[in-house]
Amino acid sequence: MTLDPRTPVLVGVGAVSQREEDPARAREPLALMIAALERAAEDAGSRALLERADSVRATRGFWDYPDPCRLIAERFGAAHVRTEIAEIGVLQTTSLARAAADIAAGRADVVLVTGGEARYRALRATITGFDAPLTRQAPTTPDTVLRPHAPILSAPEMRAGLLMPVSQYATLENALRAAEGVTIEKHRDEVASLWAGFAAVAAENPDAWSRERIDAATIADPARNPMQAFPYGKLHCSQWNVDQAAGLIFCSLATARAFGIPRARWIFPLASADANQMIPFTERRALHRCAGFAKAAERVFAHTGRSVADVAYRELYSCFPVAVRIQLRELGINDDRPLTVTGGMAFAGGPLNHFVFQALVRMAQVLRDDPGSLGLVTAVSGIVTKQGVSLWSSEPGAAPFEHDDVSAQTERETARVELVEGVAGAATIASYTVLYQGGVAKRAVLLCDIDDGRRTLACCEDASLIAVATSQELCGRALRIAANGDVALA
Repeated sequence: MTLDPRTPVLVGVGAVSQREEDPARAREPLALMIAALERAAEDAGSRALLERADSVRATRGFWDYPDPCRLIAERFGAAHVRTEIAEIGVLQTTSLARAAADIAAGRADVVLVTGGEARYRALRATITGFDAPLTRQAPTTPDTVLRPHAPILSAPEMRAGLLMPVSQYATLENALRAAEGVTIEKHRDEVASLWAGFAAVAAENPDAWSRERIDAATIADPARNPMQAFPYGKLHCSQWNVDQAAGLIFCSLATARAFGIPRARWIFPLASADANQMIPFTERRALHRCAGFAKAAERVFAHTGRSVADVAYRELYSCFPVAVRIQLRELGINDDRPLTVTGGMAFAGGPLNHFVFQALVRMAQVLRDDPGSLGLVTAVSGIVTKQGVSLWSSEPGAAPFEHDDVSAQTERETARVELVEGVAGAATIASYTVLYQGGVAKRAVLLCDIDDGRRTLACCEDASLIAVATSQELCGRALRIAANGDVALA
């Protein structure tokens, strides 16, 4: 096959995981990103790629550097670099696709993509009382800033107390359990088994934050997995208190050849697709469905002429179990092969806004070890608000790389319901969760369908109702909402 010299290729990957107890010795996010990119250059076999970069791109983290990409470029001595920051709420597959598309179109030749966090460093600083400062940068603006076009959370969701991701995803998890028609006990065990499989993969991943083998019995036991938001405990949650960074180096095929990068290092992006519609999660009629994943996958497989059955390795975005479980249904995955090459965000580490980069580092390594195989990497932004799907291989595709946006198709297939406040009267519970403080169940948040077709959120601190909510299926139950906001099961 004769390939266009502008064909984009991933030639270098590097990951850094720092677990330093002394915050005075721990490196800040900027230093971790630099180290990850240096490892990526070593992986490619050419540090000269760093100096040759004409674009440096990063996803926004907890840090407050105005433009870390500029600092990275200065460190590597790269001149005339254009910088790009993707804010929280932008899919990480979007950043990867833009890098590949810009190379294919001749707008860039060598692109460095990175992300980094040092939340563990910050946590240790708080515990020890040590000041862990970040590099200060003069006010500046990146050349390009990617931003979401709408808020992820709605005002009613925030007022109801659904502020933390665990509470939002727990609400979706309960809706999916009800749609499947399984008992709370069976559901608990199935989710624990799923997550134990992820932990087993993390134990074999040298870059994982936690390599402890955690069995299903531990995950299913609230005494060993303290509850956060029913039905989720701490071990179900993405672990974002990590010090991790990832570095990826993309270049054109011509440049890879000119720099003498060994053919065995090349990984080709074959296709990607994103769904960027932003519907608040409480306003989705079918809480357990996600048309965006189905449409994005359909577009990617159509372009490549492949199918989900052809995929040898998967990395399904894994912030919480329900995200994985929804993807299994929308992507049509029903085999017993591993769903992750990293171990997932609860075990391998879930940095705020660059886990997909961590995943791609590991995926590239796995694909190199199995030449010609196909790897699937997915992404989520928000509360399964946006969805991304990408395919990768050590062999080029039959067609040039393509990135597509399937937002319009997704929106047409996502039924929406109006969410209102201040409603009294009869209602039916669409889903719910119970919020915990210090291991104690404190508050139930109920998402309710009302008779006129709209929805409302109701809150309850009644211990008897909370006890029912954590032991019996509440989805589908009738209740009454009083004028003062009190609720009672009918």
